[in-house]
Amino acid sequence: MISVERSFVVRLPLPELVTYLEDFTRTEEWDPGTISCIRLDDGPVRAGARWLNTSLFRGRTTELEYRLDVREPARLVFVGENRTVTAVDDLRFGGAGDGTRLTYRASLTFKGVAKLAAPFLRTDFERLADDVSARLPTVAVAGHA
Repeated sequence: MISVERSFVVRLPLPELVTYLEDFTRTEEWDPGTISCIRLDDGPVRAGARWLNTSLFRGRTTELEYRLDVREPARLVFVGENRTVTAVDDLRFGGAGDGTRLTYRASLTFKGVAKLAAPFLRTDFERLADDVSARLPTVAVAGHA
């Protein structure tokens, strides 16, 4: 398993940041690896909502079906899965002056022979986490305006 974690401040009130991030289609805006993210069901975003996320990583395109497992006032947990990996994005929110501190933890559990590649992918996932923490605070504020 690979886990990466970043904590940073976003200049939005906590409820507004949660509302922005609970719509997983917005990963297209803040995750540099996401090519597209399409909602698979209808209605308000709630626990159980699902998305199809297409990403580019190390020159390969991959699709994961994500669902919103936890939707609380200060926490969101998305779980994505395909035949080779289970991804968990755990977002925790707290007060930070005139903004919100977001602690973002992404964990990947590889399946089958893909487990053998995990040690070689850590550096790439660390770099991706750095890119997300640099990009998300700016696009979240711009996307909310």
